[in-house]
Amino acid sequence: MSVALNELNRNGRKDEICGASSSGFSYQRSSSRQTAHDWEEEKNRAKYFFDDGTMTFFWNTHTGLCLLVFSCFLFYVAVLEHGNFSSEYNMKRGLSAVVLVFVLFGVIHTPDGPFRRPHPAFWRLVLCLSILYELILVFLLFQNVDDARKWLRYLDPDLGKPLEEKNYGGSCIIYDSNSTDPWHNVRAKMDVFVLVHFFGWWFKTLIVRDYWLCNVLSFAFELMEYTLEHQLPNFSECWWDHWIMDFLGCNMAGIWLGMKTLNYLSIKPYHWRGMWKISGYKGKLHRVLLQFTPHRWTDFDWRPTGSLKRWLGTLGLCVIILLTELNTFYLKYVLWVPPPHLLCFLRLVFSILWGGPAIYEYFQFMDDPKCKRVGQQAWMLSSIIITELLIIMKFGWDTVSKPLPRSITVLWFLGILGLTLWTFWHFYVTRWLIKLSQQANKQDHTD
Repeated sequence: MSVALNELNRNGRKDEICGASSSGFSYQRSSSRQTAHDWEEEKNRAKYFFDDGTMTFFWNTHTGLCLLVFSCFLFYVAVLEHGNFSSEYNMKRGLSAVVLVFVLFGVIHTPDGPFRRPHPAFWRLVLCLSILYELILVFLLFQNVDDARKWLRYLDPDLGKPLEEKNYGGSCIIYDSNSTDPWHNVRAKMDVFVLVHFFGWWFKTLIVRDYWLCNVLSFAFELMEYTLEHQLPNFSECWWDHWIMDFLGCNMAGIWLGMKTLNYLSIKPYHWRGMWKISGYKGKLHRVLLQFTPHRWTDFDWRPTGSLKRWLGTLGLCVIILLTELNTFYLKYVLWVPPPHLLCFLRLVFSILWGGPAIYEYFQFMDDPKCKRVGQQAWMLSSIIITELLIIMKFGWDTVSKPLPRSITVLWFLGILGLTLWTFWHFYVTRWLIKLSQQANKQDHTD
């Protein structure tokens, strides 16, 4: 694989391209529909990349070398290793080797995704890990809840135990004058999850790349916590925890920092040189660090009210993102995984890694008239979210089937009804009235 290291005509603000050969998109005949992003320019810019020869070894796939190294590893295990290991240990080693073979093949042979940095192989690894996670989810889906919790004990013997009940709401007094520490309620909420909120929304803003859409998602999730607090105890928070600490505090601060980062990436000139074309160790070190920044940048202009397709697509994106957030809480509740556990942290990290290319592919699918098929990472992430939801419904039916309070049901019904009526008015009635007005004006000019 010969991939560009340098770029000629480096004045653009575009990120890594997502072409037909590298991301699984199928392109058909051109359309005259106006788009938010110039995808033809994006594809044409790929022609201005070349390998200057200084880092060819770094960019090549090395299929033969990988096969040789892995075969030597298998030869050592099969012929040279002599040990009387237990059946359980051999099973764990065998499963680990199976996973290694799958990931190794995927990293070498799966198509490239839309991103190039720090290396296309890294994003192929991310895709393979998402496939592996989906396979694990499908396996768990075919178990009963007790066996599913038991399987988690193979990862950590401390798992598979009922979670300790905790009072998440408690007293909602902000300033307690009767206590030696009047701010004890506020201090009790200042835990590691404050940082999780802040950095989580920073990364989500980098993924979604839209200020208002991120704020709508932040507001909507707080509403979902209010709606579902009768099902999950940790959704029962004080009002100031919801709206001051979370929505107006951590979430909005993370979104603000994310937008500042996006603005920097948008105006930053992208001028790349090969490693060995740079003189001095300081310059080379700086170039190594820049390898973890985007190769090019694409601004997302979702234009949700531009057409009915974009409106429904944006609503669908919001639903998928909210389901991803809700699945985090429901999964650890039904599978008895404590919130501070490493598995919860890893799922959040990989959700961000999977979400980056997935939302890029989804945006291109919505905006590019030649893109007729959603990308591989977007498809896989959607499959993961659906499978997680099915696991939650199967293992936690007693929880998810608890009826909503009547007041909440009425409010959601009115909200959905209002959204439906506005959609019909904006995309049908308004345009029909405009069309009638244009016809009337045309008739007046004719007369």
